[in-house]
Amino acid sequence: MRKILIKIIQFYRKFISSQVRSKCIFTPTCSVYAIEVLQRFNIFKAIPLIVWRLLRCNPFNKGGFDPPPDRKKDIIWLL
Repeated sequence: MRKILIKIIQFYRKFISSQVRSKCIFTPTCSVYAIEVLQRFNIFKAIPLIVWRLLRCNPFNKGGFDPPPDRKKDIIWLL
């Protein structure tokens, strides 16, 4: 499942994101963030982190530097 989601995100980055021409307000971009989170955590911890990031990706948020959490204890608030 993890590999499938990563492939979908990579497809989005290569074919869709390049056509949209919108600039991500976060560093790293939301797609890079999603791939990193999927590689670091199991699917049940990664999906809520990705959804939370995408919900914050809007014109009302100032964005900025928002790296994926390093450790599992950094995401304890999700449990």
